[in-house]
Amino acid sequence: MAQTRRVPVFGSRPPCAYQSRLDERSLQLRMARLERSRKSDKPEDFVCYEDSDEEEESTMSLCTMLNSSYNFVDYIRNREYGMREYRSVNQNHGTRHILTHDLFKERSIPLKTMNKVFCSQWLSSKQIVFGTKCNKLMVYNVKSHELDQIPSIKGRIDEAADQQSGIHSLKINPSRTLLATGAYNSNEIAVYRLPTLDPIVLAEGAHKDWIFDIEWLDDEFFVSGSRDTKLALWQVQDKYQEKYDSDGDLIQPVTQFLNPAVIKSCKTAQKVRAITFNKNLKEMVTLSLNGYVHVWDVERFRQKFSRRLSSCQDNVCMAMKNDSSLYGVGCRSYTLLLDSRTLHTIKKIPARYSGCGIRSLSFQDNVITIGTGVGVIMFYDIRAGKYLESSINSSRAVVLKTSRGYVYPDEDFMVDQGFQQVKYTPAIYTHCYDYSGTRLFSAGGPLPANLCGNYAGLWQ
Repeated sequence: MAQTRRVPVFGSRPPCAYQSRLDERSLQLRMARLERSRKSDKPEDFVCYEDSDEEEESTMSLCTMLNSSYNFVDYIRNREYGMREYRSVNQNHGTRHILTHDLFKERSIPLKTMNKVFCSQWLSSKQIVFGTKCNKLMVYNVKSHELDQIPSIKGRIDEAADQQSGIHSLKINPSRTLLATGAYNSNEIAVYRLPTLDPIVLAEGAHKDWIFDIEWLDDEFFVSGSRDTKLALWQVQDKYQEKYDSDGDLIQPVTQFLNPAVIKSCKTAQKVRAITFNKNLKEMVTLSLNGYVHVWDVERFRQKFSRRLSSCQDNVCMAMKNDSSLYGVGCRSYTLLLDSRTLHTIKKIPARYSGCGIRSLSFQDNVITIGTGVGVIMFYDIRAGKYLESSINSSRAVVLKTSRGYVYPDEDFMVDQGFQQVKYTPAIYTHCYDYSGTRLFSAGGPLPANLCGNYAGLWQ
């Protein structure tokens, strides 16, 4: 969890340098080698090798270990005293510990008659913003448990009501000063200033169909993808001034109507569903519903190539690992891990529930959080090559089973109409961790398109 390099005040070694630690480490290494040497009946798709598997540890590494304390108390003390000794902490240890020790407890969030939560983000340690299918942009306060609705931005031309398909995406720029999300018309984008959520820009005129995803490239530029297979590049400069009346009330909620800088069609695509930006490779990767991933050069905003996925059913979500080395793509019964440089499938992770549908994905270091269409959140450990196991019961994998939420019509009506013969469970369309990784917000609603309902819960 933590490592602190200790320097002795007097003497030749710090208090943590005792020989039994080396003997214990040597035993652990031998046990690990024996475990890896056991041949499994099922061959692995992707195998990692450690450089020091068969090599003896150097004298320098042993000396470093003896002079290092792995006690979290030493880490806190050194930080409080302002000492210059080397120290580090694993930021994701808290998430893994809470999951493996079954410490997450759900607090249901009543959303009344709202319909299906599609996207969410943490605004701060106290607030979560999310968008719904019924075109509501809501802010939930985790301390006071209050819900506030943010007014949607309307365009200059009143579109038909059928253009209101909901808010499918909302993203915050890297400096956390702007929020881009769906507008009153689902073909347009509203930009709000943070943390006040004042509306400043309406981006319009690029798409003829619903916008499914938005991705920021930096603090000014963002890209939108739509069902019309087009990608649009936008530039927002946060220099707009609102107008107020004599009483100090805002009289012009939108101060600028923004036109796209570039519009491009995504070749070989049908309905762009997800976008992610790889800053290290200066590439943008898009996912289309027909089972293709498309790579774009962001500097020239030009499509480089497309690659067909090995599993191309219900490809609706995508995520990128923190170090930009892997992409995760959700399918009907699998989660695909793609190498970010070649887009080759290096791992095909079968879902624990056949045909459940992967609806949302996120990476927490080496753990993938998988939201399914059957009200279950799963966790896959990339390093171990298996689903995260419980420390309380080693034969059981870690899963979070959500409460049922709200659905209309009720279950009896659905059974009479032949919708389903089992108890209703919500689809997890979105989930997000807070900055510390110790709280998880999950939300969604019924999976069938003709059913109305919602679900939202805070795990902490």
